[in-house]
Amino acid sequence: MDSNMTQSQVLPRMQQQAGVILGSSQTWASRLFKTQALQTHKETQVSSKTSQQSAKKRKSNQKESPRKRTKLRDDKGQGTSQEQSSHPDLWFVDDLDVEDIEVTLGSDVAAAARKERGLANRPAMSLVKPDSFDGLTRAVGMDCEMVGTGHRGSKSALARVSIVNQFGKCVYDKFVKPKEKVTDYRTFVSGIRPRDLKDGESFQSVQKEVADILKGRILVGHALQNDMKALQMTHPKQMIRDTSNFPPFKSLAGGNNTPSLKKLAAGVLHLQIQKGEHCSIQDAQVAMRLYTLHKKEWEAFCRPGAKGREVQQQRNSQQHSGLM
Repeated sequence: MDSNMTQSQVLPRMQQQAGVILGSSQTWASRLFKTQALQTHKETQVSSKTSQQSAKKRKSNQKESPRKRTKLRDDKGQGTSQEQSSHPDLWFVDDLDVEDIEVTLGSDVAAAARKERGLANRPAMSLVKPDSFDGLTRAVGMDCEMVGTGHRGSKSALARVSIVNQFGKCVYDKFVKPKEKVTDYRTFVSGIRPRDLKDGESFQSVQKEVADILKGRILVGHALQNDMKALQMTHPKQMIRDTSNFPPFKSLAGGNNTPSLKKLAAGVLHLQIQKGEHCSIQDAQVAMRLYTLHKKEWEAFCRPGAKGREVQQQRNSQQHSGLM
């Protein structure tokens, strides 16, 4: 400061300098405030845009199919897609029939089970050959239905006999009047009702007619010992083709167990049978179709000599490997 300046001159000069400094401070503060406000505004816009994108993504995920798509990469680094099935693992239904799966778990799981077992696109086989001979043939298929007699239906009595020829054509079908009073018609399985037996024929008449048909012919059926017991008849063992005893069929039930006709129909012929009341004509047709489908191997198996034994050994070695 100049020493020659008076006090009255110094004071205005200091006030002027202070005003300049204050004005500069106000300008700087104002600019700082505006800069901070602009930055906050931009951050708000970015946050809003991000929130909108997240909301759209959540909405899109909710609309996606239950089948999720995942990206995999192969050895060359190219992207590949794979669908993850919404169906659960089916290991726990391996021992169930497909129709049982459908009833208990629904049609979707049943469809997946059919696909898993390779049954999805396999057409069912026909049981009757069209435009074929409708008379008796060298081989005939037979099935019987029984009703219950005695205390609480504990005894079985013959109620119906059905016989088909080698082409599946029905050549004999008659109802039988049991000798004893019927105490259980077993309708839910046999399909027999009181009106069916009202006009049925006598046991002796049906027995004789069936014996005449079977004489000198190959008899095909399933668990035929039960039918022959009900008919009170016998048949030469070498002339019997029982689908419950043929080794390749027994392999479907684990080798030593007896497969049901229902299981054989589903596994070999891709047919669903016996969903409710049984039909002796259909059961005889199924047994006959199983026989004709594997007739060549079956007859070789039954033929005495080296070839028959060779076939038997081969079948025994394949018991647990499935059907031919």
